Amino acid sequence: MRHVGILAHSIEGASLCLRTLAQEGARDLGPHEHPDVTLDCIAMGRSMPAWEAGDYPVIRKLLAASADRLARAGAEFFVCPDNTAHMALEADGEDLALPGLHIAEVVADQAAAAGYRRVGILGTKYTMTGPVYPRALGSHGIAAEIPEPAERRVIHDIIFSELVNGVFTSASQRTYLDIIERLQGVGCDAVALVCTEIPLLVTPEMSPLPTLDSTRLLAAAAHLVATGQRALPSWLGGAAGSARV
Repeated sequence: MRHVGILAHSIEGASLCLRTLAQEGARDLGPHEHPDVTLDCIAMGRSMPAWEAGDYPVIRKLLAASADRLARAGAEFFVCPDNTAHMALEADGEDLALPGLHIAEVVADQAAAAGYRRVGILGTKYTMTGPVYPRALGSHGIAAEIPEPAERRVIHDIIFSELVNGVFTSASQRTYLDIIERLQGVGCDAVALVCTEIPLLVTPEMSPLPTLDSTRLLAAAAHLVATGQRALPSWLGGAAGSARV
């Protein structure tokens, strides 16, 4: 089996990815079994000024340092369970030390396999208004729909004031469900939960629309790569078009 590296950016999302990877291993390989896995995380606080300034090369250097450490620990490929971080990983720079699965490509592949045609996008303000998901979904002929500006603000604020800190309230859950219901009303046939903490707040059973859980989909894809059921990725950072997953 191949050694998986988790390139973390926020703790809650990385924890869910690690837990899901272990669950996939137990389901496929037997009790208490899973591929070797190493998680590396540089505190997200060190990146926040650069996020606010839109300085993706600075963030990419921090993420690349994590990739270097994962490679030195023996990981053979990485997954980054943070959708927004992929905007920085796509920035120009030297090749990363490890090949990685691109989270948006994994989600888009699943959306296409399910036959979805219009997908709502819930994530940070950077992800919702950024190019990563429109491009990945668009390559499959799938439209990306984002919430209204006021909705985007409240989604983003809840993520950073609550979700990344492990706070999950019924009021915020209701807010998210109302937004998903409105997306359903404008023609979306699925919603992509592309902040990796959102699936901890909104479960498939309660959502008005089918959900695409980026964290769990990425972990499941990582398990397949680690066990030889999926090809080793070749994406080393840079534009999404180079993400062959």
